[in-house]
Amino acid sequence: MKKALVTGVSGQDGSYLAKLLLEKGYKVTGAIRRNSQIEIARLQKLGIADDIEYVDFDLSEVNNITRLIRGTAFDEVYNLAAQSFVGSSWEQPIYAADVNGLGVVRLLDAIRTFTPEARFYQASTSEMFGLVRAVPQNEETPLYPRSPYGVAKVYGHFITINYRESFGLHASSGILFNHESPLRGSEFVTRKITLGLARFAHGQHVPVELGNLNAKRDWGFAGDYVDGMWRMLQQDKADDYVLATGVTTPIRDFVSFAAEALDLDLEWSGAEETEQAVDRKSGKVAIKVNPKFYRPAEVDLLLGDATKARTKLGWEPKVGIRELAGMMARSDYDDWRV
Repeated sequence: MKKALVTGVSGQDGSYLAKLLLEKGYKVTGAIRRNSQIEIARLQKLGIADDIEYVDFDLSEVNNITRLIRGTAFDEVYNLAAQSFVGSSWEQPIYAADVNGLGVVRLLDAIRTFTPEARFYQASTSEMFGLVRAVPQNEETPLYPRSPYGVAKVYGHFITINYRESFGLHASSGILFNHESPLRGSEFVTRKITLGLARFAHGQHVPVELGNLNAKRDWGFAGDYVDGMWRMLQQDKADDYVLATGVTTPIRDFVSFAAEALDLDLEWSGAEETEQAVDRKSGKVAIKVNPKFYRPAEVDLLLGDATKARTKLGWEPKVGIRELAGMMARSDYDDWRV
């Protein structure tokens, strides 16, 4: 039985990855940052909460990391723990740098010292491309991050490459474009949209306030993307891979797809800061722009080229954007509480 450590196991990606690994017969250890109580709601929703061994873990604490890695001979280590919300990184730039950047090298160095045969996955991100230098973006596209989150992730990405090349570790980075699901945190724009529209469809007619509706993202389903993570660590040689759908969608269109799944008929009007969407059936404003949600430095277009993952890993995204938006909206509608 293979043993896998998943940091950030209680998050969206960690939950789907743990489920996949359990289905493949792994013993899964889930690393969770200490709080007053363990937050495992996502794992409970997937029905796997009781199948995981939990350990306290913090990427800021080197002694904690060292004890865990030294004490268990993991076959695979998936580092999904992070300060994960881009918007918050402007408010907590030092914390983002410590966890998303230095936290990676703390973990890598413990692996190098105690279990150098373990295979390592680092969760990199399309936010590293930022002010994009080429469209679409692949593994060779220059990086130009536009947030403290993205800057810290660049460090984590390159230190993974450095430890692979310097010490021969089987260390791979997945440069994942936006991936969503019903388990996505409510602070992320996709889930903010589907939660807000679900409430609206239940008669709570409070507009969902959003920022730049013209920003475009390459959105996929998180359940598809964790399969790509696993495939990376099954390769004979470690490498870096972009995972993406190759389809870009404006936030405005994601709103429309989610509304469609809830039988809301939106009519758009206005432009930029005055833009809004009215539900024709109720006559109420469902969506409005609020400039306070604009990013200080916007990433306007992220579009991934996953050719390498398709050819070398045999990986393919299965869920399209319309299906994804509908899946999330219907889930939030079914789970809605006053």
